[in-house]
Amino acid sequence: MTVDVTKGASVALTKEGSDLTRVTVGLGWDPAPRGSTEDFDLDASALALGTDGRIVSRDYFVFFNNLSSPRGEIRHRGDNLTGEGAGDDEQIDIQLDELSRAVERVVFAVTIHNADYRGQNFGDIRNAFIRVVDAVRGVELVRYNLTTDAATDTAMLFGELHHDGTGWHFRALGQGRLDGLAGIARQFGFTV
Repeated sequence: MTVDVTKGASVALTKEGSDLTRVTVGLGWDPAPRGSTEDFDLDASALALGTDGRIVSRDYFVFFNNLSSPRGEIRHRGDNLTGEGAGDDEQIDIQLDELSRAVERVVFAVTIHNADYRGQNFGDIRNAFIRVVDAVRGVELVRYNLTTDAATDTAMLFGELHHDGTGWHFRALGQGRLDGLAGIARQFGFTV
């Protein structure tokens, strides 16, 4: 059964004795009709962070130009250039049981490619969401439907998986920003 969460909420994905080993994080959106001839090319990325809040290494910044972490424990399934169609527009698979012990959390961001040049922002996006699916059982565990709070923003931190002593949790972030993928990378200690 899916748990719907609101911005800032955190939900446990594992309970004592459970063995959640693989998840798929699906991210989706629909461009709002507005007469633009430009496609909306949104790009999902995953950043694996250590206890210091920084990317554990440059290879753990998984996005359209680096589709897999070094051992394949985080794998981006590919870039959707238009956002057309129902369901997930981009997916990132994570083998939780294979992640390095140095990884405390994985943050998921979505940026609009060439947003400034195309005059696009998240105000032009509808039905944006992030969801976490138990990849072994094929069951959606949690979903966060984003609102249009970030109407002028061109990048957004959608959510994160984080690990503490009790297991894996999902936190809904919904934090918009204007500095794109490079700004997100810098925030977490990586220079693009």
